[in-house]
Amino acid sequence: MVVVSPSELKALEDCLLNTSGKVPLHNRFRALFTLKGLKSEESVSIIGKGFSDDSALLKHELAYCLGQLKRISALPTLENVLRDVSEDPMVRHEAAEAMGAISSAASIPILEEFLSDSERAVRETCEIAIARIKWENSPEGQQHLEQQKNAIPVYTSIDPAPPTSGLLKGAPKPEQPSEAAVAELQAQLVDKKLSLFERYRAMFALRNIGTPTAVDALASGFSDDSALFKHEIAFIFGQMLSPHSVPALLQVLQDRSESDMVRHEAAEALGGIGTPEVLPHLREWMEREDSPQVVRESCQVAIDMWEHENSGEFQYANGLEQVASVTVEA
Repeated sequence: MVVVSPSELKALEDCLLNTSGKVPLHNRFRALFTLKGLKSEESVSIIGKGFSDDSALLKHELAYCLGQLKRISALPTLENVLRDVSEDPMVRHEAAEAMGAISSAASIPILEEFLSDSERAVRETCEIAIARIKWENSPEGQQHLEQQKNAIPVYTSIDPAPPTSGLLKGAPKPEQPSEAAVAELQAQLVDKKLSLFERYRAMFALRNIGTPTAVDALASGFSDDSALFKHEIAFIFGQMLSPHSVPALLQVLQDRSESDMVRHEAAEALGGIGTPEVLPHLREWMEREDSPQVVRESCQVAIDMWEHENSGEFQYANGLEQVASVTVEA
């Protein structure tokens, strides 16, 4: 755990909450991910203050980070966000997903209340979050947690669902899966007769395989009619950082009929991958007048990510350096 001084913590808070009114959104994101990296109760408290902001993108990211901190103390804030039907569905969905990541059995009755919510993304997220909590408290889930104690996972995120059995994150790496195995996982991914949780498990198993064939299998999921499902595929591509996924992500970003929550995730994934050809597209959709706010803001953040990937800087979540430079300039 990183230790920071009270003054550094206050500077991060001021940056995240934009108390000066002059902090660019991408710098606020860097402060947010720095706070997430601190893994402290102070981080939970500061992040929770940000939900009064008018940026759905930022609030969605606040909820995500609270889930990744996996602290019970974040649950009241997340529950309030989920219950606020005036809030953007993208934010409410992320609050529900974060409750699933924290994985307290006490959250199940609350999540069950929203299984009939008017917003599909919220309903589906609550379904997956409930299944995740039950899985983590099952014998398979407990065995997985035991395996993780001595493993160095490729991906450190707390995922909405574990990979399909046999390809669990942190388990000893099997031999390279065959094309037949990838095809089987792809069939599971797109099978609407299965629960979303089981389809997500196939999704994360394909992520962990990570080959171009697995990327193609994941991209086939962009034909689904669930915005939630497609947004998770785009998020996964942002984790994998495979240039092979760029054409599919660009197609999603450029599709004005696609849900904003899917396009925003595609934009951020493209920024993280950071290949030369994506930058003009990110700039275009950041500047276009017909671009939805969440897409414009995501492209702004993605350009900052792209510049980081091409700068040689070691760490993206360098909020402490950012606030230090602001203090010096002031």
